[in-house]
Amino acid sequence: MAAARPEAAPLPRWAESVRRKYIGGEASMFILHRNVFDEILHGGKFLSLIDFLSEVLLKDNKDTIIVYDPSAGVRYAKRTSTLGTEPVRPNRAPEDALADIEHEILLRHSAALIISYAGSIAPPGEENFLAHADRMAAIRLHRWSMSPELESKDNVVFLLSESLAELNAKLVANPRVAAIEIPLPDLDERAAAIRQIDPAMPEHDVGRLAAHSAGLRAVQIAQLLTPRSTDNALGERERLELIRSLLGASADAEQRAGKLAALTRGMDTDEIRHLINPDHPLPETDAGDPYAAVIELVHRRKREIIEKECAGLIEFVDARHGLEAVGGNDGIKQELLQVAAAIRSGDRHRVPMGLLFVGPMGTGKTFIAKAFVKDSGLSAVTLKNFRSKWVGSTEANLEKVLGMVKALGPIILIIDEGDRSFGGQSEDTDGGTSSRVIARLKEFMSEPDNRGQVLFILMTNRPDKLDIDIKRAGRIDRKIPFFYPDTAEDVEAVLRAIFARYRLGEAIDWTAARAATSARLVGYSNADLEAVCLLALSFAGEGSTVDQACFERAVADYVPARDAGMLEYMEMLAVFEASRRSLLPQRYRDMSQDDFNVRLRELKRELRI
Repeated sequence: MAAARPEAAPLPRWAESVRRKYIGGEASMFILHRNVFDEILHGGKFLSLIDFLSEVLLKDNKDTIIVYDPSAGVRYAKRTSTLGTEPVRPNRAPEDALADIEHEILLRHSAALIISYAGSIAPPGEENFLAHADRMAAIRLHRWSMSPELESKDNVVFLLSESLAELNAKLVANPRVAAIEIPLPDLDERAAAIRQIDPAMPEHDVGRLAAHSAGLRAVQIAQLLTPRSTDNALGERERLELIRSLLGASADAEQRAGKLAALTRGMDTDEIRHLINPDHPLPETDAGDPYAAVIELVHRRKREIIEKECAGLIEFVDARHGLEAVGGNDGIKQELLQVAAAIRSGDRHRVPMGLLFVGPMGTGKTFIAKAFVKDSGLSAVTLKNFRSKWVGSTEANLEKVLGMVKALGPIILIIDEGDRSFGGQSEDTDGGTSSRVIARLKEFMSEPDNRGQVLFILMTNRPDKLDIDIKRAGRIDRKIPFFYPDTAEDVEAVLRAIFARYRLGEAIDWTAARAATSARLVGYSNADLEAVCLLALSFAGEGSTVDQACFERAVADYVPARDAGMLEYMEMLAVFEASRRSLLPQRYRDMSQDDFNVRLRELKRELRI
C-alpha cells in the first residue's frame, strides 16, 4: 500500500494506521470494525467504506480487488489481467466462494480481498456447536492470515464487521490479524461533513452543529440536514404552513419556519408535529442566530437516532431539577457541585474518573444523580440491560454502548443497580461472559483519555456484590455514601424540598409541629417521605394544600416496608465504602473500626450472607 501522494487529500487516522501496519509487515489481514457502514468524506466526495478501500487506499497499488458480500456474491472492483483463469463465479455458497477466491489470489502478486459482513461467514461460538461450513470458513481465513505465500505476493485481506464480538475468536485473537477500529466522526470530521452538505452555512454555526451532532455518523448528519422526500411527505407550502402554526408567535417565527421547513423535507405531518412540539418548544432566537432552532431540532433527532440505533441499550437522561431541589444531604451536594464546576470549567484533572453512589434503597441516589446531571450541564445516558442469552451478544452490546458513549463525550454514564449489571457470576453458568464483560468495563473505566470526557456514576445498595477491582481509585475515585435522615431536622429538610417540588403549600410550621410530624419520621427513607407527602395530598382533596392535620393523618396511616436487618447491613456497607469520613452520619463517624467489624460480622450471620 503506497503512501498517499502529496497532492492527495490526507487519509483518515485509521487508514494511516492500516497503511503503516501493512508496509511495516505487521499484518496482511485486517479486521475493520465499529463504524463500517458510514460514508467517508475524501477529496470532496462521500464514499462508502468499500468504495474508499477500492478507489482510494488500494486503487494505485493493487492489480486485482475482489469484493465479497455473502448476500450478493463476488464482484471485481478491479481486475487488470486474467492470467488465463476464469473469474470467481459470483453466486457461490460461502465455503465454495472462499475456495475460489483463494485459488484466484494465490496466482496473483498484488491482490486485495474485501469481505463485508464477515461475522456471517466466520461467526463466534464454541467450535463444537458451529456448523461445518462456519468452522471451515474460520479455519480458511485463519490459515490465510498465517500464509507466507500470500504475504510474499503482496496480497491483503480486509474483514468488515461492526463488532469484534461478531467474529470467530480464532481470527480476533490471531497476532497476525490487525484489528483497526473505525471510530464515529470526531468534531473536525463532523464539521467537514456539514460544510460539504451545506456550503452556505456560516462557520460559527458549522461549529455549533458539529458539537451538537456528536455520536452521529456522517450519513445520519446528511439525512438530518438534507432529508429525502417520500410519498407521504408534505409539499413545500403545506410543510411551511404547518411549521408556522406550531411555532405560533415565537420570535423570528417566519425566518425560523423557513429554516425548519428545509430541515424537515421528506417528513409527514406526524413526524413534524413530534419534532416541533409546542409542549416542548424550541429555543427563542434573535435576528443574529437563525440556526438556533435548527441546532436544537438536530439535537432532539440525534437522541432519537442514537436510542434507536442502540436498540434500548442506553437511554438519555432528562433532568428537570438541579441540586437545589434536593433536601438535606448538604455534604453530598457540596461534593457534587465541586465536580460540576470542574466539568464546566474544563479542568479535567479535578474531575474524577467515576463516582460510586452507595447506600440503602430509597435514599435518593437516582434523584441526586439526575440533579447532578442538570447542574453539570452535560448530556447523560443510563445503561440499560445489555446482557443477552446469545453467544457473543452481551460483549457486542457492551462494545456498542462504550463506543457510542465515547463518541458522545463529554458525557455522564449512569449505571443503576450496578451489582446486577457487573456483579460476579459463575463462569459455569454463563461461559465466562461475566468475566469478559467486567474485564472490558474495567479497561474502559481506567483509560486516562476518558477523564473529563466520560464520567461513570455507578449506583448500588450492595457494593459487596461488585467486582472489587472496579471500585479501586483510577476507576471509581470517589465513593459517596447515602443514608436515611438521621434527625428530625434532616427529615424536615427533605420534606421542605418535596413540598416545594410538588407545590404542596407552606401551611405547616415544621419546627413547631416537629413532635407530631418530622420527629415521627426519623429513619424513614426519602422515598417513604415522598410517599407520606403524596398520601397527605390525597387526604387534602383536589386543589387543596397540605395542612398539618392532613400530614399527621398520613404519618399515622402510612406503613413503610421495612427489613431492619438488611437495611442496617446496607448502611454498614455504605460506611465501609465511603471515601470521606466527613460524609458519614455522626453515629458512624465516631464508631471504632473494631466495633464496626464486629457489628458487620453479626449482621452477616443474622442474614446468612
